[in-house]
Amino acid sequence: MNERQQDADLNIRTEGIQQGFHDSLHHNRYEPTPYALLADLFAAYRLAPGDRLVDFGCGKGRLAFYAHHLFGVEAVGVEMDPGLFAGAMQNLIRYEKRAPRAKGRIRFQCEFAENYRVQPQDNRFYFFNPFSVQIFMKVVQNVLKSVEKTPRPVELILFFPSEDYIEFLEYRTGFERVQEIALPGSEADFRERFLVYRLA
Repeated sequence: MNERQQDADLNIRTEGIQQGFHDSLHHNRYEPTPYALLADLFAAYRLAPGDRLVDFGCGKGRLAFYAHHLFGVEAVGVEMDPGLFAGAMQNLIRYEKRAPRAKGRIRFQCEFAENYRVQPQDNRFYFFNPFSVQIFMKVVQNVLKSVEKTPRPVELILFFPSEDYIEFLEYRTGFERVQEIALPGSEADFRERFLVYRLA
């Protein structure tokens, strides 16, 4: 799947890898999930119209737009970098011109992931290895606190997951692995996969 053509089809611009980023050992640079791999994910993992997907480290918003395009779901992108956030907001304007029914269904917030206030309607959470396990743990704890207040099924989707993420979820939380989607190249690098975790 051609990245530039898919961006053009959605009337957005998300190509490229971040040059220069927050000076911290806890945050990784922005790199959008390739469309071909998102197609593999969503061929095996379906979202329902009532789901609301939260993408931590959303960059310019590719996942939010693509998921809405495929399933009509609501989506929230959380991005700490002001430049990337501005790009996501510009993309939102362009995407809503192409898809007027998206108005009010996609939003972006410029803040650190651990400061995002998980909403009762948030039930699917996406992580493309955006930050250290210390921050991941805080974000997951925020999800768990939200579920305590408003019980609901929630799932985490990890792409290119680190061993630290996996170990934390499987040994220190009530999340259980329910799906693994291997990708081309997984023979050379076991991280080339999507993992889905559901709160037991």
